[in-house]
Amino acid sequence: MKTLAAEAHALLGLELDGAQLEAFEQLAIELTSWNQQRNLTSIIDPPGIRIKHFLDSLSCVLALRATSALLPNLKIVDVGSGAGFPGLPLKIVFPALRMTLVEATRKKCEFLEHVVQLLQLKGVTVLHARAEEIGRAAAHRERYDWAIARAVAPLPALLEYLLPLVRIGGFCLAQKGSTAAAEAQQATAALAVLGGSLMQLLPVELPGVAEPRFLVLVAKQAAAPAKYPRRAGLPAKRPL
Repeated sequence: MKTLAAEAHALLGLELDGAQLEAFEQLAIELTSWNQQRNLTSIIDPPGIRIKHFLDSLSCVLALRATSALLPNLKIVDVGSGAGFPGLPLKIVFPALRMTLVEATRKKCEFLEHVVQLLQLKGVTVLHARAEEIGRAAAHRERYDWAIARAVAPLPALLEYLLPLVRIGGFCLAQKGSTAAAEAQQATAALAVLGGSLMQLLPVELPGVAEPRFLVLVAKQAAAPAKYPRRAGLPAKRPL
C-alpha cells in the first residue's frame, strides 16, 4: 500500500495515513477472499485492485474538490456500488462523508455490509435496491449533495438514475472511459428533461492504464419531473 500512498499523493494531492493504508490493505484482502466464492469483480490482481479500484475511485476527489468547499461533510449516494467502488475508498479517506451505497445484487450487498462492519466505518448505509426504486422514495429523492456512479450504464440512462436523487444545487459524477465525450453529447436531451447541466469533463490519468479516463460532472439546476425515474428497466431500454 506504500505505492498507493505515493500515487495518491502525486496524482491527487492526497496524504494517506497509516490507518487508512491499513484499511485499504484489509479491503484488498477481503475483496480477494470473497471473490473466490462470490465473483464480485473481474479485477482481482494486486496492481489492478490498487489502480483500477482504489486509485480510480479516489480520482473522484478531483471533481469533489472543484465544486464543494465542505467536502468532508457531504452526503453522497454511490449508485450501482458493486463491490464498493468508488464509495468505500472515498469513505476511507474522508471518514466524515455520509455515504449511501446502493446495489441491486444481494451477494454484493452482503460483501459491502461485511466490509463496513469490519472496518468500523461510521455513517455508511448499504441499500439492497435498484436506483429506480430509491429515486422515487421520499427518503432519498433530492436528499443528496452528490450522486456518483462507475460503470453502471450509458450516460443518458445513468442520469435518470442519478439526478432525481440530488438536491437542487447538488452534483452528479459519472466515471467514464474513452466514450465520455460521445455519451455527454448523447445525454443532451436527458439533461434538459431532468434538470441537469453538463459542467465539465475532467481527464484522469492512472498509472499503467492506456485508456483515457474522464470524470463527467453534471450540476443539478432544477427539479426532475415526478415521473422520473421511470419503472425498473425502462431507463436502460428507452433512454431519454
